[in-house]
Amino acid sequence: MEQFFDIGQSRSLPWERRTEAGRLLQELKNPQRSWDGLVVGEATRCWYSNQFSLTWPKFHRYGVALWIPSLGGQFDPENTVHDMAMTITGGLSKSERQYVQRRVRAAMAAQVVMDGRYQDGRAPYGYVVVDAGPHPNPRKAQEGYRLRVLAVDEEAAAVVERIFELYRGGLGLKSIAETLNVEGVPCPSAHTPQQNRHRRGDGW
Repeated sequence: MEQFFDIGQSRSLPWERRTEAGRLLQELKNPQRSWDGLVVGEATRCWYSNQFSLTWPKFHRYGVALWIPSLGGQFDPENTVHDMAMTITGGLSKSERQYVQRRVRAAMAAQVVMDGRYQDGRAPYGYVVVDAGPHPNPRKAQEGYRLRVLAVDEEAAAVVERIFELYRGGLGLKSIAETLNVEGVPCPSAHTPQQNRHRRGDGW
């Protein structure tokens, strides 16, 4: 008996781009495989959007049956109810993922606004990342994680204010960039080269 479990990979990825699902598709073509059926643990985690309609023909072609608990047994392509149920399953999977995404993004935004918590990535120009003590999550604090928050970078903040002044004065983006270059103001990649190694830092 073989098992195929994709851990830590988004269900929105096509099967061909998932590690274990891709291996399963390759095994379908192997005439020496020791199995002729697949039991699906949770269909909404397995298929996303229209993925079932794209993968089922491959199972059918190689004579592999699909046993799906949510259907109560083996998938029957001639059963209209089964076909409709799997179409709905893909839609529910997509809806669930989008709902989770919205909740996570809202929670992250609230942490930034209410707690000033930094969510990783490059700090926006005008800010620096500073240590704010142990992580508020006790488990993460025990593992050594620290709370990181954004603080104003006084030097860059003055440049941001200058940019807004120029904009209010009627200058466009190109004119503002030219003005800052003439004044010798370091551009973001020159101001913080350690987080902009992919840029030359030769001007705005």
